[in-house]
This record gives sequence, structure tokens and C-alpha cells, in this order.
Amino acid sequence: MGLFLSRNFARYFFIFSKKIPGKLFPKQLENMVSLVSRTGRNLQRYEKGCRQVVGCIPYRYRSTTLDGTLHEELEVLVISSQKGQAMLFPKGGWEIDESMEQAASRETLEEAGVVGNVECGLGKWVYKSKSQCIMHEGYMFPLLVKQQLEVWPEMNIRKRRWMTVAEAKEVCPHAWMKEALDKLVCRQTQLRQKEDRENSRGIEVQVGDKASEA
Repeated sequence: MGLFLSRNFARYFFIFSKKIPGKLFPKQLENMVSLVSRTGRNLQRYEKGCRQVVGCIPYRYRSTTLDGTLHEELEVLVISSQKGQAMLFPKGGWEIDESMEQAASRETLEEAGVVGNVECGLGKWVYKSKSQCIMHEGYMFPLLVKQQLEVWPEMNIRKRRWMTVAEAKEVCPHAWMKEALDKLVCRQTQLRQKEDRENSRGIEVQVGDKASEA
């Protein structure tokens, strides 16, 4: 029953969270999903002996004021590993009954207790599992957080913490996750620069229009 509930709630949240604002996230559904988490590996995907793993880098922008100027700083959410003190990003097995994006959303919900928009993938990395001594193919996605749940499936076995990019790179032991984080930072920087250019052009047009009217 737990596997069935986790599977279907994950699918529901993946679709539902894209359609409504985070503040309208139903409290009763938040409480229900906290009860279950997928277990077992009978549905795991493998490709030429490599286990297929999907994860997310949950992120948000925090507004701060410096010298009277408003700034937005990129923050990422990291979680503790199950068996140690290492801090990393949510990840887990991609299963045969879900899309890659659904798997990313589900793992992030189960392990980190956040819901949001899964964005375009950051890439694929091949790495060796320390516990299983087999190769894994890891796919990472950014997830813009819309809602942080108070209760979630793995809240009793994991800690979560928002960090700056520099802090996350310092505590995360996995080189491939750090590379994924670098790609996210690069992408977000380019998007912000594009937005700034477009806003500047818009202001120039408005000023030109006013000058013509004068």
C-alpha cells in the first residue's frame, strides 16, 4: 500500500504543483504524503548494467539588502545522507513506471520535503556507488521551490538546510553534484543577465517615447 500511495501521490504532485501557487498547496495532502516513501528496487531502471539515478537541485532566491540596495541571492537546499553526516542533493532510482521528471520530483519530495517546478535537465554523470560497487548514471535537474512542507516522508532520517552556493560546494562530497551545481549557477546567471538587458531596453524605449511626446 505504501508503494502504491507514494507512486500515485508523486505523480499527482508533479502535475498539481505546476498548476497552482505554492501558497494554495492543500494542507491535507501535505499531511497524507508525509506518511509514505517508495522502498525497494524491483522497479529500478538499468542501462547496460548501470543503475539509472535521477536527482534535483532545489533552489530559490533570497532577497537581501546591502548598502541600501536590494539583492537576490541564489540558495540551494541540501539534505543529509541516510547513513552519515554528508550533505548532498536529493536523488534516487528512476523507476520504470515514471518519467525522468516525475522521478526527480518524487525523490525531492520524499527526501527534502519540497515541491516545485522541475526545469530543463543539467546533464548526465557516470559515477561508482560506494555502497554497491556498481556504476550509476546520474541525471540532475533544477527544481525551483514553490512550497516547503512541514512534514515529509523522510523527515525522521534526514536533515535539510538552505545554503549559499559556496557553502553547498564546500559540504557536498560528490564531484559530479558540484559540477551540476556549477551548471545551474551558469544557467541562472545567463538568464538574469538576459532579463537585465531586456529590462534596460524597455526602460530606454519608455524614455524615448516620453522624449518624443515632449
